[in-house]
Amino acid sequence: MPSRRSFQSPGSPATASYRVWRFAPMVVWMAVIFLLSAQSGGELDTWLPFFRRLLPGLEDFNPMHYAAYFVLALTVAFGLGSRAFSWKGYLWILAVCVLYGATDEWHQAYVPNRTPDWNDLLHDGIGAAAACVLLLIYRLFRKQGRVPTSRKY
Repeated sequence: MPSRRSFQSPGSPATASYRVWRFAPMVVWMAVIFLLSAQSGGELDTWLPFFRRLLPGLEDFNPMHYAAYFVLALTVAFGLGSRAFSWKGYLWILAVCVLYGATDEWHQAYVPNRTPDWNDLLHDGIGAAAACVLLLIYRLFRKQGRVPTSRKY
């Protein structure tokens, strides 16, 4: 039996709320980034030994910018749905991530023992761009039929 949602028109309120809820992972991940950025420099230094056990050779948290914004880009893409798999979608993903990264760096100016850093913003953008490249590769493989789809026609 088809789901109830399949009988709703594209402009129905239930469909609109479904689209809004698709952005929930993005909002949650943005909150995680904000909370981590709100940690003072001394508090973050206490976490470094834990992460060094997981990732030997980790000197500081700079590589975490790549990972955090890679995940943020994927959550933005999830929110955009099929619209993420276009050049306009990739630009939206990058714009959201870089703008959020800029506000994150501005926020760090007010946190004790933290300073905004243009290199961090660059790392944020690189992480988001890497996710966009992954999405592009997925799109190309899907067009060639190498990735199975879950749609039932």
